[in-house]
Amino acid sequence: MKKQSLIQHIITGLNDLKWVYINEFKQIFRDKGVMIIFFLGGMLYPLIYNSLYMTENIYKIPIAVVDNSASKESREFLKKLDATPEVLLKESCSNLEEASDLLKRQKVHGIIYFPKDFHSKIAKHEQAHISVYSDMSSFLYYKGFLTATNRVMLEQSNLIHLDRYNNIGTYGYNAQQLSRAINATEVALFNPGGGYASFLIPGILILIIHQTLFFGIGMLAGTAREENKKHTLIPDHLIGKGIYRVVLGRAATYFTLYSLISAYVIGLIPIIFNLPRIGNIWEIYKLMLPFLLSTIFFSMSLSIFIKNRETGFIAFLFSSVVLLFLSGLPWPRSGMPDFWRYFSYIFPATHGVQGYVKMNSTGATLSQIRFEYIALWIQTAIYFIIATFTLNYMVKESKVASENINSED
Repeated sequence: MKKQSLIQHIITGLNDLKWVYINEFKQIFRDKGVMIIFFLGGMLYPLIYNSLYMTENIYKIPIAVVDNSASKESREFLKKLDATPEVLLKESCSNLEEASDLLKRQKVHGIIYFPKDFHSKIAKHEQAHISVYSDMSSFLYYKGFLTATNRVMLEQSNLIHLDRYNNIGTYGYNAQQLSRAINATEVALFNPGGGYASFLIPGILILIIHQTLFFGIGMLAGTAREENKKHTLIPDHLIGKGIYRVVLGRAATYFTLYSLISAYVIGLIPIIFNLPRIGNIWEIYKLMLPFLLSTIFFSMSLSIFIKNRETGFIAFLFSSVVLLFLSGLPWPRSGMPDFWRYFSYIFPATHGVQGYVKMNSTGATLSQIRFEYIALWIQTAIYFIIATFTLNYMVKESKVASENINSED
């Protein structure tokens, strides 16, 4: 009898999972907003972001020059700056106002300014300054202009030191050793071209998966609350018991959809736009398994705070930039305060971005990102438990609301 009861219990549980799984698909395909987020958003966002940064570097950026120094040093600096592939000296202006007007009218995309005392400070062995102003309508203008200026500045600084040592009677190899005690060589690891898309887009792809999942699940939860029903996704015989079946059934639906979308995002998009793809794709898919599950359960856990459809949209807009910075992609995690570094561990996106970038862009293996991989599995377990309690609370809340409405009637 006990064996038959156990078998019957398993069959009932599988039937409940099947019901929730199919019903969740129905809810998704009935909701045009969720369809747009899951399918159009998940598939178009990667195309849009990559299209914006398809040209990873901009060359011959036109700039204006304001040379109030008119000295040998400033002319030599400008000559070398114009020889860089990033910059083109297009306009020479008598003052900053004239150069600013050209910048506003998009005739140039940067200004370099030499003050009158540039030569005199160098002659007095004091620190001389130049000012650089960049058009920020595109970050690529700033990046290219600043990169070229820094390169020339370091070269000129070294020559100035050599000249000073020559003036005191130290020449040749000895002067070079004194001016540059350590002969440094710049090696750009994993991104030799310095491409902005190669650096940023791989992490954004993971963030797109995270955010569209979060937004879509939140929108479904908000719709259920707006309709003020018990919960359209839960059969009556499961209210009060077996909530974990509902959580697993819904999670299986989202996982099925996003397994396909993720394969497109991390498998096809890098090939289309020639993004870095050094890592083993099958190991990357293994990383995506706990990432998707933890993101799904994380989103289901937070659905308790989403009272209507619009709330999810506001949370989506607010959290996207925050999660990008917390991921450690645009700002190194070693430079973060301890609070924000530990706070970032709450979000699956943090470990997902870190793990994917290390594998995809630097060729790390799954064993080498053990910390991120284990952290995602831990998040999966924790957020599954929280999601179960959260859904149970939502069911009770909706039930009480329905009973209050019936009593008023």
